[in-house]
Amino acid sequence: MEESFLKVPQSNPSHIRVGYILDTSYVGRGNGKSSFAINLIKRINNSYCLDITNEANKCFGLYLTPDTSGRTRSFSNLLDIWAEAIFNAKVIDYALASLRVDAIVNIMPDKLDESELENESALIESLNNLEWYNKKNIYYDDIHAYLVKNNDFYNKISSSNPLRKRYSNTYSKVNFKIITSVNIQAYYQELKKDSEKIDFIFNDMVYLFLASGFNGAYIIVDDFERIPDFQSDRQKRDFALEIRRNFFDGTSANARIGFYNLLLMLHAGVPRLIEKAWSESGMEQRSSISPSSAVPHIIYFNKLDKNRAILLIKKYLTEYRINKEDSIQPFTESAIAKIGEEKEYNAAQMLGLAYMLLENAAKNNIKTIDVAEVTHMLKKSEIEVKTAENIIDENSSDLLNKANQE
Repeated sequence: MEESFLKVPQSNPSHIRVGYILDTSYVGRGNGKSSFAINLIKRINNSYCLDITNEANKCFGLYLTPDTSGRTRSFSNLLDIWAEAIFNAKVIDYALASLRVDAIVNIMPDKLDESELENESALIESLNNLEWYNKKNIYYDDIHAYLVKNNDFYNKISSSNPLRKRYSNTYSKVNFKIITSVNIQAYYQELKKDSEKIDFIFNDMVYLFLASGFNGAYIIVDDFERIPDFQSDRQKRDFALEIRRNFFDGTSANARIGFYNLLLMLHAGVPRLIEKAWSESGMEQRSSISPSSAVPHIIYFNKLDKNRAILLIKKYLTEYRINKEDSIQPFTESAIAKIGEEKEYNAAQMLGLAYMLLENAAKNNIKTIDVAEVTHMLKKSEIEVKTAENIIDENSSDLLNKANQE
């Protein structure tokens, strides 16, 4: 994953623009793809990829989930979710703060204290707060003028976007306002035409992020099959055409430079669902969904084996022990192997069964959970496996990813 996607410089014209994370198991949900995706986004956003790429890339990540009811059947609907993810990620406020601090440092350096520069989160909040400017006696038109004069990317943002408008009275250095992500979100919500939404995502936002120092972004669409499941053949083709146009062949800033890197999370069988649309739209030539040989743009998400199952159980046990003992006790390795075999190494189902065995062991003072105990539990009742979210606190959802890395 890192070698094919994250570590490839965005300046490389052949970097992957559309890729797939493909589940190879037909067992069903619960293999850990969503946990993997969420924690991958967290890792990307932790240092905006600077640590992962040795500062070759500065990228943020967004996690998108189509609606379960089929309301995300059109590309325009996907853009609504995309825009919402941008606003929720606070990346616009980060970008605006970056632009503003650059301007202030260059034209009025005495307005910033060194202590303010040391606390990034507080500085971002300040630079998006009118009260801070009033307190510092900073006239925002000076910052706006600096950006217009010195930042080519900033000047390419649409003139109708709030970012390009002056924020104060021409004849007064008081009573001005500043634009934040709240204003930009309100602007997006007023857009009605598909072309306007496309221009916002693939031009204005790309230019804003480029202006502020980002050189790319990773967009992960989980449960992608929720989109084609509700589409007609024509809608599937039109959707694929929009991906091709906005990521490869169109005139937008994104199509020209490949700022966004799209990753679609696919359950096994989904390629057959969309391969006709991919072929008819030309996407199969751009980013094949059914290649005849190994390709770097497809990451296969394989189910666990015995060794990884042991690592998974150990990680969760270690996390929740009072004493952080690195052990699989009270389970035996053969018991975990039995759990894996019975649950076809489906991560969520394995964790569900392991949880029930632990509850039973605690209740009945059982010191060791071996194969016999697993067999007894399976015979005793029909196991209804709970999802990992019902068992483990949301803040510890990265344990599956950690276990797979070891």
